[in-house]
This record gives sequence, structure tokens and C-alpha cells, in this order.
Amino acid sequence: MRKIFLIFMLIFIGVTVSKVVSSFTSGTEEDLIYKNISQLKNEEDFTFVVLRDNKNSISTFGRIIKLINKDSKIDFVIDTGDMVFDGSLVKYHFFLKQMKKLNKPFLPVPGNHDMEDHGMENYIRIFGPLYYSFHVGSFYFIILNNLDEKRVDPYQMKWLEEELAKSQNCRYRFVFMHVPIFDPRVLRQPGHSMKDVKNAKELASILKKYNVTMVFAGHIHGYFEGEWFEVPFIVSGGAGAELMRLDPNHYFYHFVKVHVSESSVDYELVKLKSPDFNVIDRIEAFVWLYTYSFIVINYWIILLVISLFILISMIVYGTERKFLLEMIKHVGNWRLVRFARKVSEKAGRSLEKK
Repeated sequence: MRKIFLIFMLIFIGVTVSKVVSSFTSGTEEDLIYKNISQLKNEEDFTFVVLRDNKNSISTFGRIIKLINKDSKIDFVIDTGDMVFDGSLVKYHFFLKQMKKLNKPFLPVPGNHDMEDHGMENYIRIFGPLYYSFHVGSFYFIILNNLDEKRVDPYQMKWLEEELAKSQNCRYRFVFMHVPIFDPRVLRQPGHSMKDVKNAKELASILKKYNVTMVFAGHIHGYFEGEWFEVPFIVSGGAGAELMRLDPNHYFYHFVKVHVSESSVDYELVKLKSPDFNVIDRIEAFVWLYTYSFIVINYWIILLVISLFILISMIVYGTERKFLLEMIKHVGNWRLVRFARKVSEKAGRSLEKK
């Protein structure tokens, strides 16, 4: 019975190894920004959703996807960053599995967490450029990159002003970024916002000059709206990341629906069930979010570690070592294995001669 269990464990470990390897090496989507923009309809009356800071959330972000899918009036979705805990390929693979359930075109804004752990190269390969623009009908959309949490670089500022100048014939202009220009919660800047205050003021001045309709940002895990130097903004970070503060007017899970027509722009705040507004429930939700997501995302890695631990324990403390060595010797005598070994040895000798 123990030998049968050992064989089963070896087979199971082989399967888990293949799953783990595929999670790191399997192909991913590429150029999703271009592909999804090409799916947008050129119309003058439409609705889009703005959400942000989901950070590999499963339960809350899953509910948001279901709600968006059920709403036939929604045409596309813009996520203003921090889509994943970090930019590792495993996290991005899991996020892309989630997004396959979404039945609307999806457009990203880069966030600081999306770039961690080699995230820059993964983001660019999967999505495309770090900043870009597009239009739907006579409405202009500009996505900025300020993920370094400090400033918008001079080259991008010049590009932004050129884009805004081109957009003056459009009815409305929407600008999206991850880090807020200013933190709406503090009087003395910077807060949890762009650290280069001079650059932030310059950016706000350009947005005001070209009459931007609305600026959307994330980074702060809550909901705020107002004006920065007469530039209207919505800061929203409620798509699944942790909610640590307790003010019920700001810190709740949500997303924003924006309905655009020739005559008006309407903003609808859609609230979702959130942890109760007390310290214990918020901390409990925080721990559960990270624990549950870690287990689901790293499911096969966890199984592999447990399986290897059981196997090593059996070999060290049991009688399976002799049986395992005999089985390895038997496999080594297979014709295919012998052939592969000979090919490998010839290739090694030829490399040595070179």
C-alpha cells in the first residue's frame, strides 16, 4: 500500500511541477490596448466604467465583473491601475484569467504595483504603451503614466499638451492616471499623491488651460471628488484592494459608471458590500484578502511544496528509499531514456571540441 501511495505521490508531483512551470512560461495575451480599442464603437451616446485598485482581488473584483457583464448599457471599462499585487507573470496570468470573464473591452492605466517584480516588461508585452490616447465619437480619452508617484516627465507633458490641443474640437476630454495630482485629504501637499508638487501644479495648469472635463485617478483606496485648481477630479480606489480607514463617506468598495451623450456627462457611483466600519472588521478583511488571494494564485505551488514535504518525509523516515532508487534505475534502462542520454553526451562532447 505504501509503495502504491509513493507512486501516486510521484505522479502527482509530476503534474504539479508541470502546472507550476506553465504558470511561469505559458503564453500571455499581447497588445491588449490596441486590440480592445479596435473593438470600441464610434458613437455619441455610450457608457463606460472606471474602476481601480483591484490588486488581484477575487471576491470583490469578481462581483464587479458580474455586475458589469449584466449591464448591457456599459460599453467598455477603464482600470486606473494597481491591477495586481505585483507585476510578476504569475499575478498577471491570474488577472488575465479574471478578465476573460469580462464581456466588455478593457483598457488599463499603469499603477505602481503593476510594475513591481519585473512588472514593466510584463505590462508592456501584455498591454502595450504606458501612456496613450483614443477617441470614441467626439469624446477624447487620454491615459497618463505617473506610476513613479513623483511626476509626469517633460516628454510626456509635451505629448499631453499636444493631445489636448488636438482634442479641442471634441465635446469632452477625459484624463486618467493612477496617482492623484494632489491628495484630497490633506491641505499640505504632497500626501498620497504626486511628490513633485511643482510638477503637479504644472500638470493641473495644463489640464485647466485645455478645459478637461474630468480627471480620474486611483492609488488612494477610497472615493473622493472635487476640484484641483478648477480642474474636476474623481479619486477612486475601491475595486477590491484593502480598505483600512473607517470614514463611511469615503472608504467603501465601488466603481463609477459614466454616461456620455451629446448634451451631458453623468457620473453614477455604484457601491458594493464592504467590511463594517470598525478596526477589527477592516483588519480581518485585510488579512483575508491577502491570504485568500495568495492561496488561490499560488495553488499549484502550495500543493507542490506540500507534496515534496510528504515525499521527503516518506523517504527519510520510511522504507521507500530502496524502492525509489530501484524505480529510478529501472526508468534509466528504458530505451528512450538511454537514447536521450547518448544524444546529450554527444552534444556535450561536440561543445567541448568547439
